Amino acid sequence: MKKEFKMSQERFNELKAELEYNKTTRADEVSEQIKVARGFGDLSENSEYDEAKNEQGKLYSRIAELEEILEHAVIVEESADHDTVSIGCHVTVTNLNNGKTMPAMKIVGSQEANAMRGAMSEDSPFGKAVMGKRVGDEVKVDAPNGVIPYRIEKIER
Repeated sequence: MKKEFKMSQERFNELKAELEYNKTTRADEVSEQIKVARGFGDLSENSEYDEAKNEQGKLYSRIAELEEILEHAVIVEESADHDTVSIGCHVTVTNLNNGKTMPAMKIVGSQEANAMRGAMSEDSPFGKAVMGKRVGDEVKVDAPNGVIPYRIEKIER
């Protein structure tokens, strides 16, 4: 199976900028930290040196991760069909078990998901349930505490 990371053009640009920053400015900062730490003497007992090398390892790991994501990125355009749920739209649903209307959730690619900010991945159980649905449709979402039925109340672009 081919690896894909679906995201908006905006998110792609953010990750590209982060990669460039990490490869240039941040890499120079970490190199300088290592250089300064070497000046403190014996490397076998030099905690500053160990910390700087750990930071360098984390940086290189993040750079590799970003390169992998960008290499397999798929830019998702917003759908021209404004009547169905797709990436980029905000969806308002009502929980049919308790009648509560949930705050609008934005449907995004997996690299943009942040449930605390109301951005749900299309690959999440919620995202999978609502993708392609219309206002008035009822969906069932598999949740840790059971299946929750929702009705789609509003779709906004």
